Amino acid sequence: MTEFTRRQLISTTAGAIALGGTGIGTATAEDSDTDGAPFVDGEADLFATTAFGAEVTGPFVFETSELLFSLQHPDTENASPYGKGAIGVVEGHSFNMDGANDDFEELSIPTTKAEQEQVRTASGQFTILAQAGDEIDGGDANLGVPRTPSGDRVDEFAGSQYSDFGQDPDMNQFIATNDDGTEGYLFTNFEQSPGEVSRIPLSRGSDGWNADLENAMNLSSLDAFRKMGGTRIDCGGDLSPWGTPMPAEEEYSHPVASGLASVSDMVEAGSGVGIRGAGHFFNRPNPTGIQDAIDELYGDDSWYVHGYWALSGVELLAYYLGTPTHDQAADNGKNTNNVLFGSNYPNKYRYGYLLDIREPTADEPEPLKYYVMGRAAWELPEVAADEQTVYATTDGQDKGGLYKFVAEEPIPEYDDPMDVRGTLYGPRRTNAPDSKESPKDAVIELEWMPLGTASNREVESWIAEYDNVSQWDYLQHADTMWWDDFEQALAEADREVAENGNKDYIADEMIVEWAQQYENDGPDGVDEELRRVPFLETRAATRELDGTVEFRKSEGIDTDGNQRGAEPGDNIYIGLAEVNAGMSDSEARLRHERVDGGMVYRGTVEDDYNVSRLEPAVVGPDATDPSSVADKTPLNVDNTYVMPDGRVLLCEDADQLGRSYPNDGMYVYKPSDL
Repeated sequence: MTEFTRRQLISTTAGAIALGGTGIGTATAEDSDTDGAPFVDGEADLFATTAFGAEVTGPFVFETSELLFSLQHPDTENASPYGKGAIGVVEGHSFNMDGANDDFEELSIPTTKAEQEQVRTASGQFTILAQAGDEIDGGDANLGVPRTPSGDRVDEFAGSQYSDFGQDPDMNQFIATNDDGTEGYLFTNFEQSPGEVSRIPLSRGSDGWNADLENAMNLSSLDAFRKMGGTRIDCGGDLSPWGTPMPAEEEYSHPVASGLASVSDMVEAGSGVGIRGAGHFFNRPNPTGIQDAIDELYGDDSWYVHGYWALSGVELLAYYLGTPTHDQAADNGKNTNNVLFGSNYPNKYRYGYLLDIREPTADEPEPLKYYVMGRAAWELPEVAADEQTVYATTDGQDKGGLYKFVAEEPIPEYDDPMDVRGTLYGPRRTNAPDSKESPKDAVIELEWMPLGTASNREVESWIAEYDNVSQWDYLQHADTMWWDDFEQALAEADREVAENGNKDYIADEMIVEWAQQYENDGPDGVDEELRRVPFLETRAATRELDGTVEFRKSEGIDTDGNQRGAEPGDNIYIGLAEVNAGMSDSEARLRHERVDGGMVYRGTVEDDYNVSRLEPAVVGPDATDPSSVADKTPLNVDNTYVMPDGRVLLCEDADQLGRSYPNDGMYVYKPSDL
């Protein structure tokens, strides 16, 4: 292997003097240097840096070998036009796809305020095609901004926002409508709640790529989108082998237990105190207020409610679905606990899925959700060339990491996608070490546990049983009538749910009973009413079976197959934006030494489309490393994108650590075997 290591960097970087350097690292006195961090099996060259505050998201390479990506949530104080979320293309540069790696000279790091406030590329120029809030659809809509059924912008109503609408473009997938790939539709996800997927007609002429915003549309406005409940926190996505965009919902608030705790821990303790996760508080009035409520109720014994912050935007989602609007003026435009939703409240089990946008070039594309593929904080899927096997990564701290679904027949061969039937699998590491190991040496061997088999239609029927759950139901957990004393009733309900669970959703005891029956009789031997558990509470079910849920911020996933789908022998790359928390817990199955700079794993697709072994390809810098190291190594890799020649785009969502500059970047990674 060709090694690109921390020791080599320090020895070859002019001016490198000592650990700590002049960077802005977060290492503490008790942190030690992690052996083997950083490490790159091959070469990694910086191609682009984003404007201050922004991630690099949604990389896509056209058939013309030109690069498109999104500028996600830049700092609004950046110089124009880099203060708004944007989608753009690098004009004047085409990647060589003949295996050569000499088509650009590595970009220098941004050292001035002017450089740090713009998008910079090693070759060519980043040209913005569309930005947050642009008028689209003949002026009747704004890019990335969902509306209520009556046409009001959802951000005109009081309620906590997950993000500013339109500021977080993520997935980009282009559906070509001509043979040379220069005309078609660009589908873009917006990571917000209510979620959004836009479709923008693009074409390339002699003057470069152009976006037809006049005929662009927000898909959330379609009746079909609203009928399925809309979307939430739309993150990355894939292009399926059958030629459709596959967005993913990153439902961070789904955990029902915090950290690496299991539901059985709560059942055995007779209480959820210290463990209960955000999934129980979805229908709470002012749901994001649950952390403050827990702190007040339990004082020194309070705990972090895993994923509570992602409950923001739920009430705006209710307005999007058609809940009658309240008199906002009476509350001075602020969200208060006195605003209750008793109808059209979102069903939490309708969010956290992989989507498919069928008929993408039709006047009205047809969206659907693959409920049968499990519910999680999905980053994005990767579909194999057999059109049956789907891998997907999930983001967040200890939220699940990696899952697999295998359909019984090729997915496009089902006449009705609701009939897609198959088995959902959870991961378990089989070679857990006795003690912590360096991420550079941490080879992971996996087995896949079948969690359950069902059809998409079956899972949707289980979900529908929770469609009428509202905030009124949450307050039924209290002894006090909410109309007599709202604050007292809410506090009583919070305590009851924290300690004994939310009776409006799947109960703790139901999850534990499912696991017990599974252990005794296998996944096909559980009672009929329990079959829903692994599909609706996927992470909790996997944890009950001692599955490996501690993959930390498991994000970008892509293969050599890219748009044709992964084939046997292809490489598969998985970005883990951080290696800490549960990944560095000495009691868990991963047991990595802590590397806050994250890493990228690589595996090989086997003959049966299985992936059973992951090896480190890239390890980021350690928090103790100086800027001479951190400035030259991929850090907190989020999105990954494999180009046709086997090189991989590594996109950062960086914490900066010891870097001398504050910007995220995009690296072009060339594996050592190319």
